Amino acid sequence: MPPTIRRAVIPAAGLGSRLLPLTKATPKEMLPVGDKPVIEHTVRELVDSGITDITIVVSGGKSLIQDHFRPNPALVAQLRADGKEAYADAVEEVAELARRGHITYLDQHGPYGNGTPVLNAARNVGDEPVLVLWPDDVFVAGVPRAQQLIRAYEQTACPVLALLPMDPVDSQRYGVPIVKEDLGDGLLRITGLVEKPQPSDAPSSYAAIGGYVVTPGIIDELREQTRRWYERQEGEIYLTDALNAYAATRAVYGQVIQGRWYDTGNPADYLVAQMASALAHPEYGPILRGLVRDLDGGGAG
Repeated sequence: MPPTIRRAVIPAAGLGSRLLPLTKATPKEMLPVGDKPVIEHTVRELVDSGITDITIVVSGGKSLIQDHFRPNPALVAQLRADGKEAYADAVEEVAELARRGHITYLDQHGPYGNGTPVLNAARNVGDEPVLVLWPDDVFVAGVPRAQQLIRAYEQTACPVLALLPMDPVDSQRYGVPIVKEDLGDGLLRITGLVEKPQPSDAPSSYAAIGGYVVTPGIIDELREQTRRWYERQEGEIYLTDALNAYAATRAVYGQVIQGRWYDTGNPADYLVAQMASALAHPEYGPILRGLVRDLDGGGAG
């Protein structure tokens, strides 16, 4: 049996530049989707999937993330004194979530690129496999995306990427995997990724989206990338480059995720995520549907 995945890394040091000026003072990870900041959706997914050690890699100006998950006994006491038991329970439940996930924080250091926070966190991981999830993704699924990735790793003992079916016309937005073998149940053996190809050049009809099982071999590739970067100090350190280098000689797999993905990293997709969350809410959904009907009726008149 491969080692059990107990640890996860959430890179949360990005500037959120595509959402400015909304993210000028508020970290993009703390923007609400439904009644939770988006990073809480990711933390809940990990804890629900059995992860017991979560490292959130941050940068300056991200203290609101720590504040959100930190216990606040004074606030809870005040809420209970005011008879607001449900609010007090909700605040305590978030702190309990952080305790169950044993959240720790790490400042990002090193070259730009999404591979750097993974390498920063490697000191806490040792020789174990680790899940890497982005903090601006929301997945709605019967079985959490993280759990689907863990199952794929348990079958293969190899690195795993989260994949979704893709309309070929959208290929220029994603990394597209080169599929070597379809093993059934959405598990694909892949030999690399082509970044943002033209539709005519896309090697498959799948897109690599947020979610990875990273093994020690991938960490070694990130170390080698970083070593070379310090020699030239050009470009950025990308996790996909490390995966491609690894896949050139060793097995890598993709798991097609069953569920719906909402990206909140740009204004249009963030609004879609907000609307989808609200429509699914038992109280707010009917109100919004009524609003849409009223607006459509007014426009038709």
